[in-house]
Amino acid sequence: MPVDRIPLTPPVIQPLPADGYRPRWSVMIPVYNCGAYLKETLTAVLEQALPLDDMQIEVVDDGSTDVDVAVLVADVAGGRVQYFRQPYNVGSLRNFETCINRATGYLIHILHGDDLVKPGYYASMQRLFDRFPAIGAAFCRYAYVGESSKPLYVRDPEMDTAGILDNWLLRLAQRQRLQYCTVTVKREVYERLGSFYGVDYGEDWEMWMRIARHYPVAYEPEILAAYRLHMASISGQSYASAKNLKDLQWVIRTIQQYLPESEKEALYKEAMKFYAHYGLKVANDLWYGLHNRVGAKVQVREALSMHKDALLYWKVTKLYMKMALNITAFIPRYKRPID
Repeated sequence: MPVDRIPLTPPVIQPLPADGYRPRWSVMIPVYNCGAYLKETLTAVLEQALPLDDMQIEVVDDGSTDVDVAVLVADVAGGRVQYFRQPYNVGSLRNFETCINRATGYLIHILHGDDLVKPGYYASMQRLFDRFPAIGAAFCRYAYVGESSKPLYVRDPEMDTAGILDNWLLRLAQRQRLQYCTVTVKREVYERLGSFYGVDYGEDWEMWMRIARHYPVAYEPEILAAYRLHMASISGQSYASAKNLKDLQWVIRTIQQYLPESEKEALYKEAMKFYAHYGLKVANDLWYGLHNRVGAKVQVREALSMHKDALLYWKVTKLYMKMALNITAFIPRYKRPID
């Protein structure tokens, strides 16, 4: 088995032969133990799928053990959706790399097996690429949904009308503002810039910054995708050890190379402040949701290493007082997004 589950440099994406027919779209669906949601994800894609010769749809399975993914795909989609299984669990970043290398379309949509697209997503993205041929990527506004797929809340729009985003590189440097399910990228962009690397929490933020450094990016303000929040996911080791915040600090440092020299310091401080306060939200989830005192304190320590201000200290004091008094209350435990 390879030891570099998290590549240290952007993995190379091999270009496809110039001759031969290629579909316009590749919808690549990486999955790992998300069988409870995959049927809904596939159905949402199939309801707006283009003909076979214009849209590749493929599930790339990173060794799932919860369900027989091949059987599930065949039951839902027959032969319309291809299926590929890794020989062993390679980790999320290597699975994304496989998705991109296996994609044959000009446009690639990486849609996690628990997220959703809404009717009109592919037609809307295609209009943006047709209207603005120089763009490297396009994305839409999105909603957050829970385990039952009921809407929880929606992202604020980046702008009110569809088009190319102004000052997108600098705005994106402040914090992560989008999710995989919303984004379509030209395959040639991945061929030029490489795949995801460095960390496995927040790695997509670095990728979207890399793309924004080199290409215009377009946006659709209609809500055409949904990012699913899972119950109980904050019990994962990433949160209990503050790996989430450590990975985000790697991203914040790494994306400095994409920024104008005059903007680096201010944007670095702004991002560190934003995610220090985010760390306090996670600490509260760990305490109120799981009664994980150690994990909450680890989040607090890491957050205070990133940034300090009066409001942050007030939030820490409130949390520690309630921990000292052993005050807990049930809070739904979600996979907390980083934007």
